[in-house]
Amino acid sequence: MGLMLFPGDDDVASPDISWSYTGFSMFRKWLAQAEGITLTEMDGFGGERRWCSVSTTLAPLLNHPDDDGPDLAPAQCAAMLPRLEAVLDQRQPDDSDPVLRRRIEDVRQLITVLRFCVDKDVELVFG
Repeated sequence: MGLMLFPGDDDVASPDISWSYTGFSMFRKWLAQAEGITLTEMDGFGGERRWCSVSTTLAPLLNHPDDDGPDLAPAQCAAMLPRLEAVLDQRQPDDSDPVLRRRIEDVRQLITVLRFCVDKDVELVFG
């Protein structure tokens, strides 16, 4: 079993991204770190720091239950795109680091899915 993020357009040909639950956890920790957030210090991840104390457009993704909870609205997807693109620009793949290459590819795929959601005005579904 794993987690898939996909547009809520009921079209199986739409782009999607999937991870194992462990893979998504590692991706989310890496992305939070890029935002200067230590995920284990955050409420819901073992810590007590409240999400309202951090300022990032990626909070809806970082603080989302793995495969439950509300879908993300197209406006939330649009708000995350510039920051994800900036992360991509800052983190150039290093051929000697397969983990970093995987994270970069994950960000690229996520950007594709989010752009699709924005362009089609559909929600991002966690399933």
